[in-house]
Amino acid sequence: MSIHATEHLQAYWKENLFYIAVLLGIWFFVSYVCGILIVNQLDAYTIGGFPLGFWFANQGSLITFVALIWVYVWLMDRLDIKYNVQQ
Repeated sequence: MSIHATEHLQAYWKENLFYIAVLLGIWFFVSYVCGILIVNQLDAYTIGGFPLGFWFANQGSLITFVALIWVYVWLMDRLDIKYNVQQ
């Protein structure tokens, strides 16, 4: 494997790991911070008659996780095309 190919793959994985870190940070914020740490402050607001903190703890983190999976797939498709590693 040439040095150019190795640098190409390293750049690909560096960008991939950046996407993973950002998306996991968002998931952590929604599920842990909003669902546990600041739940009492969020309960001052309601969605569909339920306190917002309750909603984040029970539904919001799951919905966010599924949305983040879709975002990751979309980002990786674009990244694969950018580095010409798509199948």
